Amino acid sequence: MTYAIRFHETGGPEVLVWEKVDVGQPGAGEARVRHTAIGLNYVDTYVRTGVYPASLPSGLGTEAAGVVEAVGPGVTDVNVGDRVAYSGGPQGAYSEERVMPADRLVVLPDGISDQQAAAMMLKGMTAQYLIRQTYKVKEGDTILFHAAAGGVGLIACQWAKALGATVIGTVGSDEKAELAKAHGCDHTILYTRENFVERVREITGGNMVPVVYDSVGRDTFSASLDCVAPRGLMVLFGQSSGAVEPINLSILAQKGSLYVTRPTLGTYAAKRDDLLAMAQDLFDVVLSGKVKVEVEVNQIYPLQNAAKAHQDLQTRKTTGSTILTL
Repeated sequence: MTYAIRFHETGGPEVLVWEKVDVGQPGAGEARVRHTAIGLNYVDTYVRTGVYPASLPSGLGTEAAGVVEAVGPGVTDVNVGDRVAYSGGPQGAYSEERVMPADRLVVLPDGISDQQAAAMMLKGMTAQYLIRQTYKVKEGDTILFHAAAGGVGLIACQWAKALGATVIGTVGSDEKAELAKAHGCDHTILYTRENFVERVREITGGNMVPVVYDSVGRDTFSASLDCVAPRGLMVLFGQSSGAVEPINLSILAQKGSLYVTRPTLGTYAAKRDDLLAMAQDLFDVVLSGKVKVEVEVNQIYPLQNAAKAHQDLQTRKTTGSTILTL
C-alpha cells in the first residue's frame, strides 16, 4: 500500500484527502514509478472543482518525476532504475507511487534534476508547442503573453526572447513585473491599473502584435483580440478567470481577418515521437542556459499539503513553477 492525494467530491481545496491506495504491478505496456517530485498546475484546480469532469473518487495531477521501479511485459521505452518524468496521461500524479503508460514517460538527461523536471514538463512542453508550433516565434516578432510571471509565462517569455522576439507581458503586481522582466520580458503591463490594449498600441507604434498568448480567458479575451494585428493569431490556452463567452465569428472579420485557436498539450504530444521531440527541444534550451527553470523554496510544498498549495495558487500567491515533494 502507498499514499496518494484523492478527492471523493468536487469543490474547494478542502476536498483533497491523503489516503492509502493500492498501486499494484504494471501490466503490459506499463511502468510503476516512485515519485520524487510532482508538478502543481492550474489545470489541476479545474479537475478538482469539476470544470474538467473526472470519475469519482479520483486521483489528481498529470505531471511528476521519479524513478522506474518495475516494468510490465512489452515495455521497451524505459528500464528499471531510469529517472523519468511525464506530463499527461491519467490523473494520479499526486501520489507516492503509481502505474503509468510507459509510452508517456521521458527519460531525463543528466543536468536536469527531478525537481526541475517536475516543475517544467507540463509548463515547458506547453511553452514549446505555443511558441515553436502553434505560432512559430521568430526574430523580429513582437508578442503579447498574458500572465507572464506564471509557470508557463516565465518559460515561454525567456524562450521567445532567446529566439529574438520582443516580449510584452501582462502581470498583476509590481513584484511580478520585476520577475517577468528578469525572465525575458522587454515590457510589462500591470493589467490591474493599466489598459493593456492602449499600452500594446503605444509599444508597437500602432502596429499591434502578430500573436497573443492568453491563458486567463474571460477577463482578457475580448480586449486581447484588439491587440492582434490584421491576419494575426489569438491563442487561447487556458481560462484561469473563467470560460470565454461565445462570440460571433464575424467579429474576427471586423477586427482584421483574425485567426483564433484553442490548443492543448494533449493534442500536440499525442504521438510518442512528437512527445520525445518536444521534450528534447525543451531539455536542450534549458541545458543551454537560455531558459532557466527555478523552483522557489517557498513554493515547495509537502505532498500532504496539496490543499494549501491549491489555495495559494488560486489566490495568486505563487509565481513561476511550484512543486510538491515527498
